Amino acid sequence: MSDEIIRAENLSKEYVQGDVRVGALQDVSLEVRTGEFIVIVGPSGSGKSTLLNILGGMDVPTSGRVIYAGRDLAELNESELTEYRRSEIGFVFQLYNLMSALTARENVQLATELVSGALDLDEVMEKVGLTDRMEHFPSQMSGGEQQRVAIARALAKNPGVLLCDEPTGALDYETGIRILALLRELNCDYGTTVIIITHNLAVADMGDRMLRMRSGQIVEQRENEEPLPAERIVW
Repeated sequence: MSDEIIRAENLSKEYVQGDVRVGALQDVSLEVRTGEFIVIVGPSGSGKSTLLNILGGMDVPTSGRVIYAGRDLAELNESELTEYRRSEIGFVFQLYNLMSALTARENVQLATELVSGALDLDEVMEKVGLTDRMEHFPSQMSGGEQQRVAIARALAKNPGVLLCDEPTGALDYETGIRILALLRELNCDYGTTVIIITHNLAVADMGDRMLRMRSGQIVEQRENEEPLPAERIVW
């Protein structure tokens, strides 16, 4: 876990609301190593989601740049940026964003058909514990099962980085712990770089590295020499 996969340099982001300019990020720099499991914590409005969206190519900074595997995202044209989001980045959100008319298997399959080098669909469904639920529709599944489908959909693309925005926010404690354990397991088994953002400070202890954000800035970074397994996290 030594090669750098993402480097963010001096990122700032401002939004204009009428005559008011709102700063969401202020001079944020960050290096992410291949295979790393990072937890970014901070309250609502601290800039976590803005940072994640910029790293994932869904938003652009007002200033600064993001380098992914040696490529400056600002230098990509719209087609290349779409391909970056499609092939290199997997997104997992608090709201599962599944297609209600498709089964669990079909939701995942739809994502794999958009990329080359996708993982075996049945293997991924087994890995997330949904082999016996593949033909169920989202309305027939619990919140935890739907989140597993969303994770499988993101993972099956075989992305370099998995970006998770409050992946346990809509789940109860026990289910949330299982989802966190699954993300760590996938990180270890597939070597996928995982970045989780959360307002839950307890989750920070399971990361290889913790970053704390406040008012659009990274105010603390900490390496965890012995990250806690998800099952030992209590909140």
